Amino acid sequence: MGNKLELLEAEALQLTVGERAAFAQVLLASLDEDAEVEEAWAAETERRISDIESGAVQTIPIADALAQVRASLR
Repeated sequence: MGNKLELLEAEALQLTVGERAAFAQVLLASLDEDAEVEEAWAAETERRISDIESGAVQTIPIADALAQVRASLR
């Protein structure tokens, strides 16, 4: 099973950001039985992707984000 998972992961990482988000959404939906919550998350995901792609928001590297959180907790 490890080989299948590794192959799937490698292929998934070749997708665009939007495709990976959609794929992640499908995978998460397969674990979640609450359709209303899932729909809300799907809408939020789409909104965030749209904001990033349109330039309305800027992303920052995870290391910078974690540093900011750690600094705020001090």
